[in-house]
Amino acid sequence: MNPATDDDIQKKEELHQVDFIIGQLKGGNDAVISRHLEQLHAAEIADILESLPPDLRRRLWQLLPAEMEGETLIYLGDEARSSIIDVMEHHEVVAATESMAVTDLADVMDELPEDVSEAVLQSLDADRRQRLETTLSFAEGTAGRLMSSDVISVRKDVSIAVVLRYLRRLKPLPHHTDALMVTDEHGTYLGKLTLAEAVAEHPDALVAEVMQEATDRVQVDADDHDVALLFERRDLISVAVVDVDDKLVGRITVDNVVDIILAEANKALLASAGLSEDEDLFAPVIHSTKRRAVWLGINLVTVFLAAWVIGRFELVLDKIVALAVLMPVVASMGGIAGSQTLTLTIRGLALGQVSSSNLRWLGNKELMVGLLNGFIWAVVVAIVTYLWFQNASIALIIAAAMMLNLIAAAFSGVLIPVILTRMGIDPALSAAVVLTTVTDVVGFLSFLGLATLFLL
Repeated sequence: MNPATDDDIQKKEELHQVDFIIGQLKGGNDAVISRHLEQLHAAEIADILESLPPDLRRRLWQLLPAEMEGETLIYLGDEARSSIIDVMEHHEVVAATESMAVTDLADVMDELPEDVSEAVLQSLDADRRQRLETTLSFAEGTAGRLMSSDVISVRKDVSIAVVLRYLRRLKPLPHHTDALMVTDEHGTYLGKLTLAEAVAEHPDALVAEVMQEATDRVQVDADDHDVALLFERRDLISVAVVDVDDKLVGRITVDNVVDIILAEANKALLASAGLSEDEDLFAPVIHSTKRRAVWLGINLVTVFLAAWVIGRFELVLDKIVALAVLMPVVASMGGIAGSQTLTLTIRGLALGQVSSSNLRWLGNKELMVGLLNGFIWAVVVAIVTYLWFQNASIALIIAAAMMLNLIAAAFSGVLIPVILTRMGIDPALSAAVVLTTVTDVVGFLSFLGLATLFLL
């Protein structure tokens, strides 16, 4: 093993974080790595762990200080976290969960083996166990699972002076406390008192006189996507969570919402390729193969469908070779045009901007865009085709086929995600596959069909 020196630590500034860690792991410089890890945030350590192959990931985890394990587990993706938990002893998992917030612990509990989760539950005190069980009772992806019960509430009939004395006894305050939730004697949510107001107002003023009325709140069963939209539209730092009787049960803060937004962006990116948002880049080969094989199989079916359409026009393709050369142009242009409309429609659905009342207008608008773009690029392609093959008939046919395909692509780009959403299917996961099939089939069918009618 090479001796650890201060110079080794300084060299890390010249290297990418992951390169530095891999180099030190391969060099056996455990002491250098341990000192380096102590200087990093748990989120940075989690990023490094997810960037390492399984064997190096396990070695780095063994060098991580025990007091940092719990927080680091929180920042890991589900699959990467499972790969770490699989190599931990039961007592190590229990120890790591001791420092976790209840909401974070609930996320981890979903992935633990039954015997390990039981051991974790047994290690909790009565109050923490009750809060954990309450959190786990809510469906994943809802405000109830996202919220924290660590919320400060005050009555509306007390003075600001009383509130300030109460806060001094509570210090330190929960993280991201920008306001106190105001309730009545029955726990019904009435509004919030911002800390800025509490500090600025006269001590003798009552909370009811300076509080903000309860305009912002979310139901405990609200979808976390809707919660994120509320924060984005109203620039919130925190929001109260209430039950069906309007009783205050917790709060959601902006740091939780940032996590949702990043997770949704990551999910959309990976879903477009048929992958899970928790896909581990360095997962075992067999595991990754199984996950990806499903969508490869689905894609194969759509490819054979397009191939079958082409096969129906074997006669015209045998006689006019230029058609085979030009076929990809029509399909590709339709695919690109359709994907543009598809992306905008999926985004509109995610932001709640597309509804049944404005769907017709959106469809008409995209059809007009498809028509105009189809005409412009049909003329361009027709000119290029004529100059290339010196055949006016083929040039006119490809122009007509391109217009038809771009119109179909625009129509499909709006309709497909709307239909999938109403069927309860995530359009980010499957809309692109359906759209590609439509534009390929329509493109080949229109181009080769027109060629068969007018050239044979």
